[in-house]
Amino acid sequence: MRERLLAAEKVRAIEWRDGALHLLDQRALPAEQKWLAYTDAHGVAEAIAAMVVRGAQAIGISAAYGLVLAARQRQAQGGDWVAALDADFDALAGARPTATNLSWALNRMRERLVRVRQQPDALALLEAEAVAIHESDREANLTMAQLGVDIIRRHQGNMQALLTHCNTGALATGGFGTALGVIRGAFSEGMVERVFVDETRPWLQGSRLTAWELANEQIPVTINADSAAAHLMKTKGITWVVVGADSIAANGDVVNKIGTYQLAVTAMHHGVRFMVVAASSTIDMGVASGDDVYLEERAASELLDVGGQRVGADVEVFNPVFDVTPADLIDVIVTEKGIVERPDTAKMAQLMCRKRLH
Repeated sequence: MRERLLAAEKVRAIEWRDGALHLLDQRALPAEQKWLAYTDAHGVAEAIAAMVVRGAQAIGISAAYGLVLAARQRQAQGGDWVAALDADFDALAGARPTATNLSWALNRMRERLVRVRQQPDALALLEAEAVAIHESDREANLTMAQLGVDIIRRHQGNMQALLTHCNTGALATGGFGTALGVIRGAFSEGMVERVFVDETRPWLQGSRLTAWELANEQIPVTINADSAAAHLMKTKGITWVVVGADSIAANGDVVNKIGTYQLAVTAMHHGVRFMVVAASSTIDMGVASGDDVYLEERAASELLDVGGQRVGADVEVFNPVFDVTPADLIDVIVTEKGIVERPDTAKMAQLMCRKRLH
């Protein structure tokens, strides 16, 4: 299966070339494939905050490259360039504070900086670390796809209907995708008849991005309104809900795109299995439960405006980006280190003690 997955890698959202970070502007998809180049950390932080790049792993990878750009500029300015980088760390970390992968990648870059700061090739070593973060995510995606497919095969037969939320594919990661990687893998094994995709308001990552990725690979896909999910589970034979995560707490609670929690509740009612697919860098063992995670809220205009035109009433708006799905609603969490079925604190701790499977 790995060979088929590698052959299907057709989309990339992040490229590091010619000393600059190039990002596929996801705000323009699917109408236009537009690449933007960034040469400083401030620009990268703005790109993350403005949703040019999104998805937990893609954000972390972009921030790592942003740190390389910052280090180059700070060193050229002279003085204590390492101390000056603190401001760049803070700017990047604050761009999307809920995503655990963002802080994980920046912490890994900081640890590398501490070790190499006195070396004459410190910049090259920092760049190599960012590239390693990128490449390791690609490998992790492939491993997770294989593990997730094995679980689907074990629990249910062939030709299934799956439901997913938001975008967790190549656009959201450094490689093949997390939840969408599992879906791609299951399709390549002849196990998926159709994929239902929540449109995922208000940014429409499902209808704009996930459906675009699947259609490009000739995977049968149907877009549905977020509010149609319960009806789909009741009438369309959905066997699995497969989603990603932006943060996972030590007890297995999952923070993901707003609407994930209601999917999990609905799935339990209808006897539909619920799978979360995320790299181990998404897990924060320092956070006891999802109740302790800061949940980002965004501007009212995202709900009130369409194409820059006001269509909603001029009233107060509640626009949270994420919600928390309690661990007891989750059948399985898939990571590159292995899987956790019916997650709890003890099982999550055991998982994080393992080395990667690949």
